Amino acid sequence: MINVAVLTMSDKGSRGERVDESGRLICEMVKDISGKVVAHEIIPDDQKIIEEKLKHFADTLRVDLIITTGGTGVSPRDVTPDATRNVLEKEIPGLAEIMRAEGCKKTIRAAISRGLVGIRSGALIVNLPGSPKGVVEGLGVILSTIPHVLEKLHGDDSDCGR
Repeated sequence: MINVAVLTMSDKGSRGERVDESGRLICEMVKDISGKVVAHEIIPDDQKIIEEKLKHFADTLRVDLIITTGGTGVSPRDVTPDATRNVLEKEIPGLAEIMRAEGCKKTIRAAISRGLVGIRSGALIVNLPGSPKGVVEGLGVILSTIPHVLEKLHGDDSDCGR
């Protein structure tokens, strides 16, 4: 079982003015990798709050996987990647790059996403766009590799090559 925390960044969602479709999609999609959602929160697009939540999920709750949705673009309130970068111990740029590349097959606007993927305290953190379509396309392309990443992160020393 993979313990998962889902964090939605949305000013409107945090005020109850918007339904969190993207977060709900993530909760459904992680079931395909035996993911168990142990936390799912909606918070405003505030860098300090995002940093605190990411630290809490990784350091205190000790979840295996934190998936965020929202705040990855270039609008003034889009600060999720900035907050994530501040708490990461290691980045995994290839996973973020492949998500953007896959998205660009559908729309060039996917290149605007600044989402990151990385590690903190044994947790894999994945930033996804805030749209349901962005979640399906982004998470869909990397979902099958997440268990392998977590195995390696937790000490599996077998060869990766196949």
